[in-house]
Amino acid sequence: MEVTTQNTKETNKLASKVAEKIKAGDVLALYGDLGSGKTTFVRFLVSALGFDARVQSPTFVIIRKYQGNNKVGLKGVNHLDLFRFQFKEELETLDLSGVLKEKDEISIIEWPELAEDYFDKDTIKLYFEDLGGDKRKITIENLEL
Repeated sequence: MEVTTQNTKETNKLASKVAEKIKAGDVLALYGDLGSGKTTFVRFLVSALGFDARVQSPTFVIIRKYQGNNKVGLKGVNHLDLFRFQFKEELETLDLSGVLKEKDEISIIEWPELAEDYFDKDTIKLYFEDLGGDKRKITIENLEL
């Protein structure tokens, strides 16, 4: 499924639709260049799930966990950013397979290319393309809206 959003308001609406369809245990892999809207989408998605969290790119800390009261009974959301990793072997320090198997949580991974061996066939993949300004093309695989 391919969606073109004209502005951040439309991207927020798309994140809300995704939030309605995902469930505990899901893994979302977000692909796209710098500035293509991945972290903004995560901020909207975490909010749509009902978490009151300040969502920031976890580029330097690698993983952020958002926990607390939410609308869907999740234990939490794991937000990972693998931008700084250069080799698959580096992922072993994260216990990535353990994080992705959390059944009461959702995991969202930015820059997921090196982690694809950890994904199962049901991993939800979102591809972001900056079309200029706030306009984005977002292609979604493995999720029907």
